[in-house]
Amino acid sequence: MDSSPLPRRREFLQTTCLGLLSWPVMQSLFASTSTALAQTAATTPAAAVPALNRFPRMMQEWLVAEVRAAEARGNARRDALKTKADAEAYVKSVQERIRQCFGPLPEKTPLNAKVTKTLERDGYRIENIVFESRPNFLVTGNLYLPTERKGPVPGVIGVCGHSLNGKAAEAYQSFAQGLARQGQACFIIDPAGQGERFQYLNEKLGSRLGGGTSEHNQMGGPQALIGEFLGTWFVWDAMRALDYLLTRQEIDPKHLGVTGNSGGGTQTTWLCGMEPRFTMGAPSCFITTFRRDAENELPQDMEQCPPRVLAHDLDHCDFLAAMAPKPVIIMAQEKDYFDARGSTETYERLKKLYTLLGKPENIQLHIGPDPHGYTQSNREAMYRFFGKVTGIPAAAAEPTITVEKDADLLCTPRGQVAEAGSRTLMSFTREKADNLAAKRKHLTAEALQKTVRETLKLPALANTPPDYRILRSVGARKYPTKAYCTYAVETEPLIHAVVTRLSDEALTSRLPRGLSKAVLYISHRSADAELRGDPFVQELIAASPDAAFFACDVRGIGDSQPDTCGANQFNGRYGSHYFYAAYSQMLDRPLLGQRTFDVLRVIQLLAAAGHTEIHIAGQGWGALPAAFAALLSREVKQVTLKHALSSFHELAVHDDQQWPTAFMLPQVLQHFDLPDCYVGLKSRNLRLLEPWGAADGMK
Repeated sequence: MDSSPLPRRREFLQTTCLGLLSWPVMQSLFASTSTALAQTAATTPAAAVPALNRFPRMMQEWLVAEVRAAEARGNARRDALKTKADAEAYVKSVQERIRQCFGPLPEKTPLNAKVTKTLERDGYRIENIVFESRPNFLVTGNLYLPTERKGPVPGVIGVCGHSLNGKAAEAYQSFAQGLARQGQACFIIDPAGQGERFQYLNEKLGSRLGGGTSEHNQMGGPQALIGEFLGTWFVWDAMRALDYLLTRQEIDPKHLGVTGNSGGGTQTTWLCGMEPRFTMGAPSCFITTFRRDAENELPQDMEQCPPRVLAHDLDHCDFLAAMAPKPVIIMAQEKDYFDARGSTETYERLKKLYTLLGKPENIQLHIGPDPHGYTQSNREAMYRFFGKVTGIPAAAAEPTITVEKDADLLCTPRGQVAEAGSRTLMSFTREKADNLAAKRKHLTAEALQKTVRETLKLPALANTPPDYRILRSVGARKYPTKAYCTYAVETEPLIHAVVTRLSDEALTSRLPRGLSKAVLYISHRSADAELRGDPFVQELIAASPDAAFFACDVRGIGDSQPDTCGANQFNGRYGSHYFYAAYSQMLDRPLLGQRTFDVLRVIQLLAAAGHTEIHIAGQGWGALPAAFAALLSREVKQVTLKHALSSFHELAVHDDQQWPTAFMLPQVLQHFDLPDCYVGLKSRNLRLLEPWGAADGMK
């Protein structure tokens, strides 16, 4: 297995502690104190005190402001279009910006396509096909071909939404069959993680993760570490499906369409922006605006969140603009969670562009009466639109659909490409991570700091320390000192890091001065809870009786944990932690970088208050912002990290890694890894305690 280096990496970190205290010595040093403090903590459980959450909407309001700003910039570009030449230049601009988001595409390799089965039906036939979109990466699809029409026919690529059975889902069979019954071919393919392409196979040939979106987010998250995007893989599979379709003599290359619903509507949208060979498009139940999705607290699948897309001022409309003035119909539903208001806004933006290009009739909007889904109303709108474009009139109503059994549509012997020897997507991630590790060069201290700043996308620090609020006391919290005061430090507009200073005397004032030493603890899940019962925090306090002690929740943690995206969903696969991490990647401001910036601003504040010897400590999720801030801050003299992630490489090579998306730092492994940072912190008296591996991140 590829995981064999992982125990050796962890053993290195634990036994050497990077040239400082050895692991056994550190264990011995803290053993007696830990035992006593753990016993004390057990008598006053944290659960006895209600949790604090004073800023539950902070992250949401910040996100909405950022997305609205991106939309305003995009609208300003679109509003400036006055002539046909302006419109043509805009189309080229969005094409280029989209390519930057989706990254370079791989080289085309032999498809090695095989027809494994043919089903003859009345007026059409279905061919079950397997091809390789990348070497030994198998894609399964059903080609629906009309049999009663002479000469080449239009060809449509069908892409699936998040159905567990992929191409065999009734709605998706229906549109493919409906097209074939009306004289157009449709090649519909399974996405990775669905249908016959489960990537996390169990012994019963099912998905051990449940398939669909659970697989997408699990395999898509670590791709960011190596500079990949799951959406690009989906797009590439469909591009190669089009390559195959164009090898067939039955297909008219002058009429090539793409359609899909929900997750397939997403793929259709991206393909309109990425594949110039398509001559018509019909995305269903996806097109709205990024602002509507953000404001409506709508988390989406990993492949639905292109990196840097908002930083490039792109919106859903721009992916369709990339193929203007070719014919496109936007299909929405009145009762959908994809907001139809945004669908209408997108249509109006494109109507202006298409009008400037002289083809206003080529952009259409259809809003069906139904909830989310490729229902008959939307399918019939697509048939009419494609029929008009191709000159093959659609029937007045959808032909009678005969739903096939899933088993009859299988392209592989037992319904999974893994049994046919296909590589998994994760194996490509592991391979690239290993190749990047072999190529990375040692960075000097100065070069490492520069690279870390750039990778985290850190804005410049202001010359003055941040302002802060003095929060009123919420009563006894069972902290290890008699008193405390909590400050909401404004690290940037709309964002506060919540910092609690412990004290043995009543403290309701601005930050006191007089002590040169300070300990700044960056919490794992909640500074409030960890101040009461965490042995590591108690050890830090006991070890520095002559220092001011501060405990900090960075944005989205503890006192600002979001209450959005549904009740009790913070750590869910589509919970608020994922939601803000995914949007942060689209904004090109990684959440890990935002949290590091919070720590740097708090350090600025402590330094301004006269603390010249700062000891920064972080635990679990807080360890990485603490480590990066320590690496970048001259004010930090000592660093202690407990349960810090051993390396980003571990996350990239471990199929079942369990760290939140917030820690998937885009492109990091192209530049450095965490052991480089830990070595760089050697001069800051680093103590690295009990590092966590890839499977530990949700503890």
